[in-house]
Amino acid sequence: MSFTIDIDIGGTFTDCVLVGPGGIMRSKTPTTAYDLSVGFRRGIEDLARQVDLSSEDLIEQSNVIRYSTTSGLNTLLQRTGPKLGLITTAGHEHVLIIGRSRQWADGLPVQERRQLHRAVKPEPLIPLDMTVGLRERIDMNGNVLIPIDREDVRRKVQHLVDQGAQGFIVSLLWSFRNPAHEQLVREVIEEEYPDYYLGAMPIILSSDVQPKRHEYTRSNVAVLSGYLHRDMSEQLSLLTEQLRDYGYRKPLYLLNNIGGVAKVPRTRAIDTFGAGPVAGLMASAHLARIYDLPRVLVTDMGGTSFDYGMVIDGQCQSYVDWPVIDRWATENTMLEVSSIGAGGGSVAWTNEALAGRLEVGPKSAGSNPGPACYDLGGTEPTVADADVVLGFLNPDNFLGGRMPLNREKAVQAMEQLGKPMGASAEEAAAMVKEIIDARMGNIIVKEISLRGHAAGDFVLFAYGGAGPTHCAGYNGLLKAPKIMTFPHASVFCALGGAIMDFRQRYEASRQVTMFDPAKSNPYLDDLDDFNQAVSALQSIAIQDVRGEGFEPEQAVFELEMDMSYARQHNVMRVRSPVVTLESPEDVQAVCEAYTRAYVNRYTDAALEPGSPIIIHNFYLFVTAPLEKPRLPTYPRGGEDPGAAHLGERQVYWPDAKSRLATGIYDADKLTPGNLVRGPAIVEAPDTTVIIPREMTYTLDEYLTGIMEER
Repeated sequence: MSFTIDIDIGGTFTDCVLVGPGGIMRSKTPTTAYDLSVGFRRGIEDLARQVDLSSEDLIEQSNVIRYSTTSGLNTLLQRTGPKLGLITTAGHEHVLIIGRSRQWADGLPVQERRQLHRAVKPEPLIPLDMTVGLRERIDMNGNVLIPIDREDVRRKVQHLVDQGAQGFIVSLLWSFRNPAHEQLVREVIEEEYPDYYLGAMPIILSSDVQPKRHEYTRSNVAVLSGYLHRDMSEQLSLLTEQLRDYGYRKPLYLLNNIGGVAKVPRTRAIDTFGAGPVAGLMASAHLARIYDLPRVLVTDMGGTSFDYGMVIDGQCQSYVDWPVIDRWATENTMLEVSSIGAGGGSVAWTNEALAGRLEVGPKSAGSNPGPACYDLGGTEPTVADADVVLGFLNPDNFLGGRMPLNREKAVQAMEQLGKPMGASAEEAAAMVKEIIDARMGNIIVKEISLRGHAAGDFVLFAYGGAGPTHCAGYNGLLKAPKIMTFPHASVFCALGGAIMDFRQRYEASRQVTMFDPAKSNPYLDDLDDFNQAVSALQSIAIQDVRGEGFEPEQAVFELEMDMSYARQHNVMRVRSPVVTLESPEDVQAVCEAYTRAYVNRYTDAALEPGSPIIIHNFYLFVTAPLEKPRLPTYPRGGEDPGAAHLGERQVYWPDAKSRLATGIYDADKLTPGNLVRGPAIVEAPDTTVIIPREMTYTLDEYLTGIMEER
């Protein structure tokens, strides 16, 4: 037998998916924030029990283990990274402090951005007293204006070491044009502190991690890469050692935020940010293609956050324009999955500054102590507590009965919340549910409308442990005609890892004018200028492809570019119809692709036919296919769900403002063709589907649940 294992560590739960001869199995265990490998090990042990193997035998028989980690985020939130030294060009030592004009708002929730009187820039990860400037200068064309002095480098590096530096970030002006000076700095450091010394320290060059213009964002990427490197390296080393103790001798793969996987040695720490939600987006795209759905709205409600995104025509190609990691703006390429602090663990509270108005989130109770109903010491009222009080969650069947909930503690928390408002526990819980559902629905409607779409044109995918529980509530604003839930909804992002291919991206800033109406031949005639930029990236990509165990012939190359009109500052990402230019027709095709993308975003009224078209940045993506699991199908039966009917219980429905007798069904006993009429609740071992009075719920041959209005 052979298996693949996919692990996704969230803020509240660690999700595990096992794909093998017996199909797809899942496990969900609380995240152990004090040591993420503990939750990892417990998930493996649970999966091993399901296939009647020891953990050692399961690991030994596994071909691939893929991992999505949040340890980098934890390092940033807790500010536990190493003390680093920044080496930059003399006169530009304040680059991290000056930042950009809106630096104070980067990474802040909307509520805090509105409080302009409290606006404060974040403290840089590398303070000014750990920053040194070198007397050197390279110009915008890559020419050396002031040669670098090795002795100057030695003195400045020694100063940083004396100040306690545990690593070095090198970010010099225009190094993406000519990295020679940055490379010389690394050479000097390695001479002074070679790797056979115990004090050997990591050296991060900005020209290596992000060879693009804009020194602030390029410096941020380098700083973040160095700041996260130690903690992630230690965690992954520990994890790899544990796997080797189990008998696993193959490489560990990490999910990245461009929708692919790669071996640990070929993954930058910064590329793991948001990889879990991106995996869910990729799984949604896979399912959209299976179901032939042109527009899908993706929603993932977990214990800590609510993530959402869009899949159009089976593809997710929308990138974040200025991705912010914690409080630091970057230009790191990341697939766009938006997120707000709304999940089962979101804390409900009264905002005294707004006359005691009830609000929910963004603060989360996490996994320990967690919501009051977890009975682990938490006392703050949360969304999960509200769901228990209303009767939506069965305290005796949470996580299949492996983690019983304390309803009495949930009631106490809701009573305390409702007391100032003169509301009962049930009334307070109903308000919490309505507020969190409206918050999620509002944010999605606004996002879709700003992109020129109508929510009613989309099919809604709902996953995550709490997604099927709240999807009907937030769809009240969206009005999507169909909601789809999945048998592996609670571990959907982990399942996404199982369908992802090896994928990496390579980028460089290089300005190429593709169209200039002032010339007699307006289109680019020197194709080498374009092709040399692509060829340089392609040579690096081929080396990595071989390192991953593929032949170059197995790889698929795609090219994207940041383009703009010459008179416009903002650039937009465009997919190139060709990877290299072979003829004048190819040049014209690239310009036409930009024009189409521009019209699609801004309408043809904004076109500038008399303005040159310029490429600013090149992005080369390489993909090599990996084997994907086939979704099992099941024979269709009748509409009657009686075999799965467990009885009824009284549930408080906020729209009815009263308790109603509600049918309860066992998700594991429902079969394709079964039709459940609301009000009803379908209980699975790791999630709960809520079906309002006006809706029906039926299963298809994949055991996908389809919720529609009667």
